[in-house]
Amino acid sequence: MTQTVVAAVIVAPGGRILAAQRGDPPALAGGWEFPGGKVDPGESDVEALVRECREELGVEIAVGERVGGEWPLAAGYVMRVWLARVVSGEPQAKEHLAVRWLGPGEYYAVDWLAGDLPVMAAVEKLLSED
Repeated sequence: MTQTVVAAVIVAPGGRILAAQRGDPPALAGGWEFPGGKVDPGESDVEALVRECREELGVEIAVGERVGGEWPLAAGYVMRVWLARVVSGEPQAKEHLAVRWLGPGEYYAVDWLAGDLPVMAAVEKLLSED
């Protein structure tokens, strides 16, 4: 059975996006990702995304359009991604080593995890169309 993971590409004015640095598991520690996590049984993808951003970052988000289809991750996992914006709170690294805003021209200044790198490329294209 495939486990669904959801991720938020949190966009701020000026085309800035939020990246989060993983602390665990050891194989992924230090890599950068879009915040999110696993969908719990009985929870919709969007509900999971809102909950994960509240838990991981201490922010409330408004979920926007979906980015792409299902993004393959490690065996047995797929990621579904949405654009989002912060409606209250300031992102904090509660479950990550760090969080960082990346502006246009800085999108690849962090070491993205392999599963998030193609998402970043798709998001860069989407934001450049605005």
